[in-house]
Amino acid sequence: MTDWTRAHVFVSGKVQGVYYRATTRDTAQDNGVDGWVKNLSDGRVEAVFEGREDAVESMLEFCHEGSPAADVDDVEVEYEDPQGEDGFEIQY
Repeated sequence: MTDWTRAHVFVSGKVQGVYYRATTRDTAQDNGVDGWVKNLSDGRVEAVFEGREDAVESMLEFCHEGSPAADVDDVEVEYEDPQGEDGFEIQY
């Protein structure tokens, strides 16, 4: 699995209270990407995507759009070594 990667993402803008997390979860599941997504107290959304490089890149592209009601200002990405995420969930 040499093309396996992990992206740790912070999304800023109008991304809370607009179904951003639920849409992210659904999109990740559709793309076969594991990881999680959660709201941060500073108004950003944090997420981890783990899977095939092309699928993770698709998730990063999605993050710039988000849910229909979202207004994304910025997406910060840090690549990390895969840690064996299993499934995709919304964390609270």
